[in-house]
Amino acid sequence: MSSRLERLFNLTAALLSTSRPLTREELHERVPGYPSDDAKGSARRAFERDKEALREMGIPLLVEEVEREHTVVEGYRIPRDEYALRDPGLEADELAALQLATAAVRLEGLRATDALWKLGGAPAAATGDEAVTAIPTIPGLVPLFVAVSERRVVSFGYRGELRHVEPHRLSFARGHWYLDGHDQDRRAARQFRLDRLDGAVHHGPPGAFERPASLPAAHAPPWQLGGESPVDARLRIDADLAGWGVDHLGAGAVAASHPDGSVDVRLTVTNREAFRSFVLGFLDHAEVLEPPELRGDIVSWLEVLAG
Repeated sequence: MSSRLERLFNLTAALLSTSRPLTREELHERVPGYPSDDAKGSARRAFERDKEALREMGIPLLVEEVEREHTVVEGYRIPRDEYALRDPGLEADELAALQLATAAVRLEGLRATDALWKLGGAPAAATGDEAVTAIPTIPGLVPLFVAVSERRVVSFGYRGELRHVEPHRLSFARGHWYLDGHDQDRRAARQFRLDRLDGAVHHGPPGAFERPASLPAAHAPPWQLGGESPVDARLRIDADLAGWGVDHLGAGAVAASHPDGSVDVRLTVTNREAFRSFVLGFLDHAEVLEPPELRGDIVSWLEVLAG
């Protein structure tokens, strides 16, 4: 990937994830690839070219006024509701056909497949086995597709345990298929990665549960994509990256703000490996405060690397 293209991807991600308009200077700090020395205006010119590129691609870039030190400057953001694909009003059979086609071709592009699944939830009950049995995809997807559409409780092995789940939705992201549903054993919503299922998927009778009228976002953050027991983590982010952290996690994650500009955030962790990767992304600008066992896990891992 070229440095310009990578910068545009990072710029788009920053403008989408922010909860407030970001100034050009803030974007230069958060998005890698802009010239560090702007004495000759090279960073400004690069940013102007990037803005035009985003607009040419049809990305809705909003320009809003932002107050900075008694002056008003331009701030930028991409509104999610205008960027996301709108519901085209497909009928149940049209949606089912589109979802089956998505599964059959096994699209590798994250954005393309994610957009297809944004077109609707689970289709109406399947009319027969002919359409689904020929899908050339990973084991577990076909019976789970039927279970979602017919509201059948399923059972399968996952991380060495037998799980009983009311399946609500199948989705594809980051190169993997996921199942969202209500885990009857844990009495809570859970997400399962299909390539980690152990053995076959078994069905119960149709119409066994009522699907929620609304579902949360299709994909939880990586540190919640796991079958480990949930752990409430407290992470302190230095002032240098506190703004990015709050924009990325949302203001609701902030547990405390400190006079030096640092913030404490709370996260629910069910995948320690993914959480460790997230923390290390801050380099020396973040510290796990609690719980002690989670902090110790990261310290031990770093000591092994250092050794």
